[in-house]
Amino acid sequence: MNGWEAILLGLVQGLTEFLPISSSAHLSIVGQLIGSDDPGAAFTAITQIGTETAVLLYFRRDIRDICVGWWRALRGDDGTDWRSRMGAANEHARMAWFIALGSVPIVVLGFLFQDAIETKLRNLWITVAMLAIFGLILGWADSVGSKTRTIHELTPRRAIGFGFAQSLALIPGVSRSGGTITAGLLMGFTREAAARYSFLLAVPAVLGSGFYQLAKSITEPPVAGSAGFGATLLATVIAFVVGYLVIIAFLKIVSQYSYKGFVYYRLGLAAVVAVLLLTNVLDATA
Repeated sequence: MNGWEAILLGLVQGLTEFLPISSSAHLSIVGQLIGSDDPGAAFTAITQIGTETAVLLYFRRDIRDICVGWWRALRGDDGTDWRSRMGAANEHARMAWFIALGSVPIVVLGFLFQDAIETKLRNLWITVAMLAIFGLILGWADSVGSKTRTIHELTPRRAIGFGFAQSLALIPGVSRSGGTITAGLLMGFTREAAARYSFLLAVPAVLGSGFYQLAKSITEPPVAGSAGFGATLLATVIAFVVGYLVIIAFLKIVSQYSYKGFVYYRLGLAAVVAVLLLTNVLDATA
């Protein structure tokens, strides 16, 4: 992977990470089209450090309040009984526990199915199916969801629901934001509330996965055909800059418009990729 390819893939990562259209699918598809093949799960995970750093910057005040509230509740500032320490009297502390609770499914499933995630599940025919199926589910959820609940109406059960939806994104084509936003809509949350919580929920899982893959890439021999450290770093920086701008735009869009445009895009992309696979322009298992 040369510098221009790294810049392009970083741009793709930044543009698609927060939209419900699957960044991993786009990296796999674009990687092949520019001659770099699928950049791989490690490249995807590491470049996501860039986009999640954009989340940390954009939501810095929210994240600060969540961390401070959690620590104060835990040390007993709001009461020394266990309910108070778990955030019964502190909304920010509760949000911290909800994010931790919602992160459990993707951590467990990610470790259990790591080999399949990095190999078999990256088959582009699976990606085509996931783009289409979850695009239709997103459109259905957007049309039937009551869209009345705010982010302040989270409960442990709803946090777990968000968490399992996020874990579906381990399959390229599902989309992390698409899965969690769909779950949020089906649980009655507003579009903006579902999107904001999707961003916050992704932080521990994505940063954990990214730094885990980064450590592996440093300590283990490079895999043949994988992106080098310099190219991956460049793509990560590009993803950070572009991702920050996308967060700003996306939250404005979802507060005013439906997700129909993203549904049509997913269906169209699935059809295009299927044609490219049938004509051997793309290799399903590259």
